[in-house]
Amino acid sequence: MNRGGAESMIMNYYRKIDRDKVQFDFIVHRKERAAFDEEIENLGGNIYRFDPINPLFPGDYYNKLRAFFKEHQEYSVIHSHLNTFSCFPLKIAKEFNIPCRIAHAHIAIDDVGISSFFSQKESLKETFKKLIKLQLKKKVKKDATHLFSCGDKAGKWLFGKNESFITMNNAIDTTKFAYNTLVAKKYKEEFNLQDRLVIGHVGRFASQKNHIFLLQIFAALVKEKPGSDLVMIGDGPLKKVIEKEAKSLSIDNNLHFLGVRADVPELFQMFDVFVFPSFYEGLPVTLIEAQAAGIKVLASDSITTEVSLTDDIEFLSINKSAKHWASKILETDTTKKTDNTEKIIEGNYDIVSNTQKIQKFYKEQVKI
Repeated sequence: MNRGGAESMIMNYYRKIDRDKVQFDFIVHRKERAAFDEEIENLGGNIYRFDPINPLFPGDYYNKLRAFFKEHQEYSVIHSHLNTFSCFPLKIAKEFNIPCRIAHAHIAIDDVGISSFFSQKESLKETFKKLIKLQLKKKVKKDATHLFSCGDKAGKWLFGKNESFITMNNAIDTTKFAYNTLVAKKYKEEFNLQDRLVIGHVGRFASQKNHIFLLQIFAALVKEKPGSDLVMIGDGPLKKVIEKEAKSLSIDNNLHFLGVRADVPELFQMFDVFVFPSFYEGLPVTLIEAQAAGIKVLASDSITTEVSLTDDIEFLSINKSAKHWASKILETDTTKKTDNTEKIIEGNYDIVSNTQKIQKFYKEQVKI
């Protein structure tokens, strides 16, 4: 439960749900403590730590999960946010006759072809991981009683184009992200970014997010507008690779690696343009947050257009050059920010109304 997109979405719902009626407990597949753990515990949730699932040899995981459900017979709903890996916990949940078993789609991955093995975009390891996931997704529906998705594209990818599913929006607390000039001024001063063009990015340092291309875009931008800075929020396995690449492009002095932060809504306030050139996504909550903050957004056209809720987002092909993306940034009017609160609410991405819907669903399943 670190500050990733799916995790942040889950926490948004958890904070707003009536915890006298519905309580969340968490099975996580890492032993170390994470960013949201203390808040979860303060809200009354339990966290149970398992080893990562080995998709090729899941037997040990199955046995530990069986032991868990033998000890914990209080659960009526299992809501799995593991995408293709949901087939593993839902199989054991069915064995224990847990009545409501939800498989939740959070991402849509491109299919793997022969060209993927020769692509420079990702490592062979990442390509093999995709192959495993593409095989596992065939099993996800087998033991689920309900299918959920963050959006249409992710749901059709995981469950099939003709399968029906419930959309649980990646909703946000719009009041936290609405543009605030005082907060923007404070944070720009804190990071000494007054009178600078501030490019923002929030995302885990993993191949999916296409950070190398992001740096190339920024390097092209700095050539045209030296007074620019790139603020990157997040952490992940490729962070050292990204830092090394920034040095090789001679842009490291213009970069700010802020790591995992609790004040993301406030940090959004100082961004002028949000750049998000991912290879693939489900329906990224960060793009909802960026639009709520009135930031101009340039996103990969591999991302579903369902995320387009305002006039502040534009989709570009990652097959276009870094220089092309940089020119689009330079063409962007950053002189004023729009209050997009009403558009986010109208688009049904406000957390209050969405939490009421999911709470009603959970209660109906367990006859509370």
